[in-house]
Amino acid sequence: MSMASNRACPSGRRADQRGVALYIALIMLVLLAMIGIIGMQVAGMQERMAASYRAVNRAFQSAEGVVREAECAVEAISNRTAAGSCTIISVADINRVCDDGFDPAGWGEAQSLTATVPVVNVRQIDTCVQGEGPLDMGTAPVNESAFPIYQITSYAADDPTTPTSSSVVDTVFKL
Repeated sequence: MSMASNRACPSGRRADQRGVALYIALIMLVLLAMIGIIGMQVAGMQERMAASYRAVNRAFQSAEGVVREAECAVEAISNRTAAGSCTIISVADINRVCDDGFDPAGWGEAQSLTATVPVVNVRQIDTCVQGEGPLDMGTAPVNESAFPIYQITSYAADDPTTPTSSSVVDTVFKL
């Protein structure tokens, strides 16, 4: 019987190839497992990036909404429109000293450490602005009652109780 087995497999090739398919299959399984792990890590990173983008966007939209409410309140205070539901600020909340060295970025940093969100700062700055355009800047004084100009700065966060992102919006509003 030993002669029959030698005839079916000349020169012992069958003995040399034993287990090669197993090694190749194990290598392929390891490679597939690594591709799966990398795919899960990429998906997790993309989920964190999307959550961060959402938090930043919510903070910005909240700060923008606060600015719009303050603009509505400024119009109501100036008797330009009906008061309605715009009561975020009162007359006492408007700072009428325009040249006080106000820095919106510094103010936002200070709010991020101490304030409850959202917060708004309104300054009437029309006495500091001269003229209406770059050609007559500084040559014609502004009629304060006709063109009140306000700087409205707001600070808000994505979640008031546990903020992960915050935003400061600074605008100039002219009635």
